[in-house]
Amino acid sequence: MTSDDRFGQAAALIARGLAVVPLPPGGRVPEPGWQRLATRNPEVLPELLAGDRNIGVGCRASGAVVLDLDVKGAVEGRAVLAALADRLGEPWPETLTVDTPSGGCHLYFRVPADCTIGSSSGGTTALGHGIDVRGPGRRGGGYVVGPGSIVGGIPYVISHDVPLARLPGWIADRLTTA
Repeated sequence: MTSDDRFGQAAALIARGLAVVPLPPGGRVPEPGWQRLATRNPEVLPELLAGDRNIGVGCRASGAVVLDLDVKGAVEGRAVLAALADRLGEPWPETLTVDTPSGGCHLYFRVPADCTIGSSSGGTTALGHGIDVRGPGRRGGGYVVGPGSIVGGIPYVISHDVPLARLPGWIADRLTTA
């Protein structure tokens, strides 16, 4: 992926109202203080993403919650979320979806400015095994690796290009009572 492609991906995220942050080239973990760099200003992208930096999305600055549906061993986050939705009689969430190098995906959702859903991962979240949550939290919030980034030679790619949906109540209820 060229620098122009990455800038285009980052600009498209900003156009969706998401705030981007720089991640190291080929990496997933931002430098300390990354929250101060979160921006919705496309004019700073050439400087922000210089040196083939990857793209992160800051959840607090974006007003977003992202579900990271992992694939780890026998646990498949998509299947866990699909089973929960089916058990509750709810439809699969129709929202921006980004496929990840592991074979999983990120589901992006809008949340109100006063949302304090925190980030959680590893083990079981309130939604089940294989589902990590990145949210605004109470302070700095979480982040995810954004589309246009490359980790281990494999890109993060938008697979369902639709607007961000509002976080469904059946998901929000589980995350706010956890």
